[in-house]
Amino acid sequence: MPYHSNPLDLAFHALSDPTRRAVVSRLVEGELPVTTLAEPFDMALPSFAQHLKVLEDCGLITSEKRGRSRWCRLVPSRFDEAADWMEMERRRGAERLDRLEAYLNKTEGHDDGKAV
Repeated sequence: MPYHSNPLDLAFHALSDPTRRAVVSRLVEGELPVTTLAEPFDMALPSFAQHLKVLEDCGLITSEKRGRSRWCRLVPSRFDEAADWMEMERRRGAERLDRLEAYLNKTEGHDDGKAV
């Protein structure tokens, strides 16, 4: 696995896996115990726990022991960081397209239909 040092890189790496994205989707509804989170997945609990570790290591979820169960919940601030980055990139792309459109309009406006 490649080394990811940036927290945003870690978050996107964690979310690149469909199982981890499904876990996040389930946790949107609220915190859940690990055993409940693992139920819909066809894998052994230790394998599932590895997915949770990736999500927890990058800060997308947190967990705590309550009695005999471990409960997981989302960390919204990490998602906000990813959303902010994506929005910034979306705006940059839109600005580039706007500049291209202005350039094309300008060049088309100066074209009198004369062959060069």
